[in-house]
Amino acid sequence: MKTIDQSFSWTAAINKGLFVTVLSAILLITPSCTSSEQTDSHLLSPKEVLDKKTNDPNVIVVDVRTPEEYAAGHIENARLINFYDTNWSEQMSQLDKNKPVIVYCAVGGRSGKAYATLQKLGFKSIYDMKGGFDAWKKNQLPIAH
Repeated sequence: MKTIDQSFSWTAAINKGLFVTVLSAILLITPSCTSSEQTDSHLLSPKEVLDKKTNDPNVIVVDVRTPEEYAAGHIENARLINFYDTNWSEQMSQLDKNKPVIVYCAVGGRSGKAYATLQKLGFKSIYDMKGGFDAWKKNQLPIAH
C-alpha cells in the first residue's frame, strides 16, 4: 500500500511541477504578445476623435489610406501618409513625436499597424480611430473632399 501512495505522490508532484512550468511559460509569453497591441485607452471612437481634434490644436490626424481613398473623402485637415508607400515609416517619423497623433484607415487594419510602428518610433501620445473611416461615415460626421 505504501508503494501506491508513494507513486501517487510522485505523480502529483510531477503534475504540479508541470503545471507550474506551463503556467510560468504562459505568463512570460503573454506580456510579449500584448506589448505591441493596442489597449482600449488608445482606441478612440469617431466622435472622440472629432472632440479631440476640435479641442486640441496640437493634434495631428493622419490618414494612412491610399490617395484614391483619401480623395473620395477624409477627415478635415488629415494628413495623408499612404501606408503602402515604400518610405511610409520615414514619412511618419517626420511628424512631431511630442504632439498627439491620431491614425485612421478604412476599417482599422492599417491604422493598427501604424499605431504599433509609431510606438516603436518613440511617439508619446498615439491614438487609433476605432472602426476607421467607415465608422466615421456611419456616425455621419463631417467629410472633407
